[in-house]
Amino acid sequence: MESRTIKIAILGLGNIGAGTVEILRRNGGLIEQRLGVPFELVRAADLDPARAKKLELLPGVFTTDAKAVVEDPSVQVVVELIGGIEPARSLILAAMENGKHVVTANKALLSAHWEELVTKAEEKRVSLGFEGSVAGGIPLIHTIRRGLVANRIQRVTGIINGTCNYILTRMARDRKPFAEILLDAQAHGFAEADPALDVEGIDAAQKLAILVDLCFGLSLAPGAITRCGITAVTPLDLAMAEELGYRMKLLCSAASERGEVEAWVHPALVPISHPLASVDGVFNAIYLEDDNVGPSLYLGRGAGALPTGSAVVADLVSAARDILSGAVSRMPASGARIRSQERGHLRGAGDSRSEFYLRVTVLDRPGVLSAVTGVLGRHGISIASVIQRGRGDGQEEAVPILVVTHEASFAEMTAAMADVDALSVVKKGSFLARIIPGTEDP
Repeated sequence: MESRTIKIAILGLGNIGAGTVEILRRNGGLIEQRLGVPFELVRAADLDPARAKKLELLPGVFTTDAKAVVEDPSVQVVVELIGGIEPARSLILAAMENGKHVVTANKALLSAHWEELVTKAEEKRVSLGFEGSVAGGIPLIHTIRRGLVANRIQRVTGIINGTCNYILTRMARDRKPFAEILLDAQAHGFAEADPALDVEGIDAAQKLAILVDLCFGLSLAPGAITRCGITAVTPLDLAMAEELGYRMKLLCSAASERGEVEAWVHPALVPISHPLASVDGVFNAIYLEDDNVGPSLYLGRGAGALPTGSAVVADLVSAARDILSGAVSRMPASGARIRSQERGHLRGAGDSRSEFYLRVTVLDRPGVLSAVTGVLGRHGISIASVIQRGRGDGQEEAVPILVVTHEASFAEMTAAMADVDALSVVKKGSFLARIIPGTEDP
């Protein structure tokens, strides 16, 4: 055995970095039994020395100079947990240039610079581990790259943002508005002070971009993914979803059909019988459909110090096995390089089709319902059902009209919404959610 220890360095000692250190300490003996050698944390970098002091790192381990860490010849694996684009990107590239394996949980960086990082890893014959970048503690990346490597994945549907799932769960349970539940989520540490990345669906789009490459071999910028967040969802929408036999979730979805890949992040009504409907709170879940296994569900905590730290350590073990065996990244990082199907192209955002749920808030006037349904009809949208709520005592003049459509294209629905919102009787912008089909019986 060439090395008696695997020498690692961690860049970033925040929440996930601290969780990774805790796991390595608490379960170090167990990891050594399973791997055959121990890990040794030889370097760690952070701009805040207080973080290192709190972790009681050994003398000589901590520095504020991350560049010195990636240039240290004793380091075999660099763990990047700084987050963001820079300096994380430059540090990872420098580490690879120096022949070091890299582990990261940085979804923003991976989704923005995927091809560059994968190409550099292959050029320098080092591994790039990123299990922690999608769905935290769920071993999803390992499952796709190894467990399902012989299968053609046809569709991936998931709940991959715990903040949004927590907010929607609480809104449905407590019948309270988005803004109030968001404050609660922030107070409990489930939402950031600036929650836009989560509640606008940006975080989920970044993760979905990674999954699209792994599953379908298509590299996408997150901005190419059709995206809508949850800020416009109301307690009425959640109550109506349940009345209709659904639960509302912020879903990510990607599918490949005849060489075309569609990808979106959007509020969606999920049939109560569907496995994703019962996923509540901060939990994540991914529902895969492939040609050999059929449907399979993966459930767990999608964020947090220990769940994500667990994924980071799993990648460390994989890198260590490569080092000990003399192998070079036994499987390429990119789905484009391990695909069992031809690389597809992205379907136009408006071409995706589904049934839809539409809420329109209108003035309580005669003829309003016919005006709204008339617009939908002119756009070729067939209506499955309409519910018009009346005003209660003391309520304001505006009332909601709730529409469930038959299958239509997203382009048809968004064009119709624009015309509906332009009606003089519409008080505020309408809200649209997709409706996904139920699961087929085996």
